Amino acid sequence: MKKKPSNNFAKFSQKKSNAAIKEQFKQEKRQLKKEREEFFERKRAEKTGAAIRQSSAKNGDSKSHFSNPKAQADNSMPLNKFIAHSGVCSRRDAAEIIKQGKVKVNNELVTEPGHKVSPKDEVRVNGKKIFIQKNLVYILLNKPKDYITTTDDPQKRKTVLELISKATHERIYPVGRLDRNTSGVLLFTNDGDLSQKLTHPSNEVKKIYHVTLNKPLDKKDFEAILKGVTLEDGPASVDVLAYADIQDKTQIGVEIHSGRNRIVRRIFEHFGYDVKNLDRVMFAGLTKKNVDRGKWRYLSEKEVRDLKYFGKGSR
Repeated sequence: MKKKPSNNFAKFSQKKSNAAIKEQFKQEKRQLKKEREEFFERKRAEKTGAAIRQSSAKNGDSKSHFSNPKAQADNSMPLNKFIAHSGVCSRRDAAEIIKQGKVKVNNELVTEPGHKVSPKDEVRVNGKKIFIQKNLVYILLNKPKDYITTTDDPQKRKTVLELISKATHERIYPVGRLDRNTSGVLLFTNDGDLSQKLTHPSNEVKKIYHVTLNKPLDKKDFEAILKGVTLEDGPASVDVLAYADIQDKTQIGVEIHSGRNRIVRRIFEHFGYDVKNLDRVMFAGLTKKNVDRGKWRYLSEKEVRDLKYFGKGSR
């Protein structure tokens, strides 16, 4: 009987010595602590400022925040960010919608994603008025094959939103994409800021995949992939590559931070391998543990907090 591949992918991110791993952990912990302290310091400063402004307003101070046009303008935000916070789509997709001429602000067509709007402005997407979302939702889906990662499909194929249709009444959207034949961890939210953070290339969000090839991965190709390859859209590299099962060299673990389209499949296809199965087992520290294929769960408060605090390269 063929031995089942190991599901333990922790080793893909532990190729350094124990001392190096401990030192890296300490540095990440210190960085996380620093980011948290800075966050709460800003919050304390905001509360203090609010108290001062409230006191000034009560005393009839003509220079209070509420009579200052410049302070009022601080509530404005880029149009694509407003749309993302309304739960329509991600900020990146919102920019495309705007450029396509599908958005009006106060009944005037706007095609510049950076156009500033405030909560008082009337924003319409495809004729429908939208509003800033107040109730933020975070859901993790263990995506099965044969579902496409989109909010709507003109060809009426099955979409991932069908699998979480009973999870919330809020309008949420997937963070990043998994192609139709790729399974595994997929995050949904209506938090535009978090979505932008997790998908921006500069943040180098870590992803781990379990790859099943049509034939054993040759040692020569294994080493070539580690060195990096050049694809039609530029250089591509993996952070860690390992055999998931030493007895079955068709089972490969890949750690990567690139978010380019079908990047894992294309790397192996470049060397003449067909990817029979591709499963994302980790995304930004989130795993599909205890979530059956096709099922979903809400993120815990700690998981949401960790996602918001992560620094470059820490996930």
